[in-house]
Amino acid sequence: MATFQAHETAVIDPGCTIGDDTRIWHFSHIMSGCTIGERCNIGQNVVISPEVVLGNNVKVQNNVSVYTGVTCEDDVFLGPSCVFTNVINPRSAVNRKDQYMKTHVGKGATIGANATIVCGHTIGAYALIGAGAVVTKEIPPYALVVGNPSKQIGWVSEYGHRLYFDGDGLAVCPESGEKYLLKDGEVVRIG
Repeated sequence: MATFQAHETAVIDPGCTIGDDTRIWHFSHIMSGCTIGERCNIGQNVVISPEVVLGNNVKVQNNVSVYTGVTCEDDVFLGPSCVFTNVINPRSAVNRKDQYMKTHVGKGATIGANATIVCGHTIGAYALIGAGAVVTKEIPPYALVVGNPSKQIGWVSEYGHRLYFDGDGLAVCPESGEKYLLKDGEVVRIG
C-alpha cells in the first residue's frame, strides 16, 4: 500500500492511485481514476481529474486544475494558477465529454504561473513555458516560449538556463556544464 500524506481538508476519491512520498495539501481534490506518481507535491486548492496521469516528482503549485486528457511525465513543474483546457470549443449547453483532447507534458518541462495550455498539443521535454503564456501549438523539447499567443524566443538547458549556441551549434549550460547541440531546428543534450 502506498504511503502518501494528505492534509485533512483534501478530498481523495476512491479508485485513484497515489505513489509513495507524495504530499497533498489543503482543499485539494484527487478524483477517482487518476494516477499520481511517487514524490509528487500537490499544492493547495488543486484538482486532479479522472484519467489524469502524473509521473514521479511532479510539482503542482496552488490553484491548478489538471483536467481529463492531461498527462505529465516525470519531473514536470506546473506553476501557480496555470490552466489546462480539454475541449477546444466548450459550450455550457452542449455535452462534449466524449471530445476531450489530449495534452502531453514531457519530462522535466516547466509551465509558468498563470500560463494557459490549449488542449491537443504536446509540450516537449525540458521546455519552459513563461509566466502568462498562452500555448496554442506544439512546443519542441528545450524550447523557451513566452507571450500570447506564445512564441519561441530561445532554448533552455535541463537546468532551466538560457542556451546560447556558437557557430557550430554548440552551447553549454552555465550551471551543470552539460553540452547541447542545435541542429536542423532541434536541440539535443550531447554530454
